[in-house]
Amino acid sequence: MTHSLPPLPEPARPLFSLVAWPPQVLDTWMRRTQAALNVSGFGLPHLNLRAPFQTSLEGSELVAAFREGLRGEPALEVRVRGWKRLSGVIFLEFELDSALAALHARVLSIGPSSRAPYDGADYRPHLTLALGILPWAEDLLWEQVQALTPPLDRFTVQALSLTREERGEVQELHTFPLILPPEEEAPRNDAGAAPS
Repeated sequence: MTHSLPPLPEPARPLFSLVAWPPQVLDTWMRRTQAALNVSGFGLPHLNLRAPFQTSLEGSELVAAFREGLRGEPALEVRVRGWKRLSGVIFLEFELDSALAALHARVLSIGPSSRAPYDGADYRPHLTLALGILPWAEDLLWEQVQALTPPLDRFTVQALSLTREERGEVQELHTFPLILPPEEEAPRNDAGAAPS
């Protein structure tokens, strides 16, 4: 009599995200504010262009798909809208203008993948300040946060990073530079050379 063992469950697929890292001054300010308020988000402060998703593609295939999908994508400016509060979460929300909405739609179309509830029509670009806030602390924390003003009200996203989260650790897989607009030509002096 032979006994067959039940099949082993498939290992959980990692979660991938596409993010923009805030400038150092905003990153440092967010982390110091989190420390002062004794709160945290998930990982380092980041602006999700694509909420965590799973895919059947291997890492190198996913990098290639994003490289192709983001080819020619211009850098874009994101503007702070203000603090937003949802149940258990406080975040710094950014304006969802047409350029950011178009980029979000474009990255959603890359590769076969799962969809998160906050992608698509419910997408809210943001930096998470506090995640998992206990109900008894929400009002007090919200009152403190509303008095805070970030050190800048806009920044230019010059690159996007593909990240992978496995067992609670976030790893950056690849960075995709965005196309910067050509710089204005320096004014020329009478000799035809740019001033030094």
